[in-house]
Amino acid sequence: MDTSARRRTWPRLLLVIPAAGLLVLGLVAGLLLMGVALPIVSARLPELHSALMVFGFVGTLISLERAVALRAAWAYAAPALLAAGTILALTPVPVIAGQAAIAVGMAVHALQYRAIWARQPMTATAIQGLGAVTGLVAAVVWCAGVPAPRLVPLLAVFLILTITGERLELARIAAPGIRAERLLFALSLALSAVAILSLTTPVVAVPVAGILLLGVVAWLLRYDVARATVRMPGLPRYVAVCLLAGYAWLAVAGAGWLLGGARTEGVIYDATTHAVFLGFVITMIMAHAPVILPAVLGVRIPYHVALYVPVALLQLSLLVRVVVGDAWGLTLGLRAGGIGAAVAILGFGVTVVVVLLRAGRAARAARTAPTRERSRGRVPA
Repeated sequence: MDTSARRRTWPRLLLVIPAAGLLVLGLVAGLLLMGVALPIVSARLPELHSALMVFGFVGTLISLERAVALRAAWAYAAPALLAAGTILALTPVPVIAGQAAIAVGMAVHALQYRAIWARQPMTATAIQGLGAVTGLVAAVVWCAGVPAPRLVPLLAVFLILTITGERLELARIAAPGIRAERLLFALSLALSAVAILSLTTPVVAVPVAGILLLGVVAWLLRYDVARATVRMPGLPRYVAVCLLAGYAWLAVAGAGWLLGGARTEGVIYDATTHAVFLGFVITMIMAHAPVILPAVLGVRIPYHVALYVPVALLQLSLLVRVVVGDAWGLTLGLRAGGIGAAVAILGFGVTVVVVLLRAGRAARAARTAPTRERSRGRVPA
């Protein structure tokens, strides 16, 4: 990495590091909610589980990626406000201070897509913009006192549409066609609207959201390149396996919304919520990490088969949680699944770091090898 690249990367690390810390706190909060005995760094930690994961971790990373793509200083206000707001919400100051910062951060995030649209109007950008607006609505009504469980459809749609828009960009390789793009936009627009309506008419809106979500899954399975790339070796297959697993969990969530209706607690609520946020969102992050991190931090993540290990552990842990914990009603299964998922997520981070360090050592060895050979050549026999 050259000097100018390092100068660009270090300020971004100042946002990535807090996001990683908020992820750890979010995982701790989730385990506390399941009754796992862990140190509590803030009395508000358990109740901020959703905000830590969605706004503090995923929202910060997504908006940082958009800011890097825009190359505009103002765009970095989005990840900075989302991270700072989530941290502020954990402190003893009134929680509204952190909530307000998050809401402003989401507003800037929505403006990021407005700026991207001005440069290159695409259906994919419009869908991601819809997701950002849905997330903004969630942040605003959270400021107004709406409890976190009522925000789940909004938070889920925020991330679902963001990821779906990114997949549409890549699906262009398979040439889905203008009609297919319009269909996906219509599904996304309806899903965003219904998620917002779930605040006032959840009994009707949530099952309808389930139908629309199943429609989005069907579109992704039909047009995403993952069905073709899963037969390729190396990184393409790894990404495709993650994508297809994520789509399967998204279908589970859609079925849960359709059949389970508007619930803010209980086993169906738990299974559906974690099918979206762990099964779909986190698996998608694992899939896209080899693409996102090079763009954000300027470091290339070489493919290694070890990346499959945390992905497989996450899928197994979520199955244990949903089947043994939720369906069979065993608390041990719920806790085992939650702990396993936390280990998988943290293990993925460790795996990425180890792969990067190994690649760095190999690159340095390759650079110094010619020098050593020349040095040996100059030594008299």
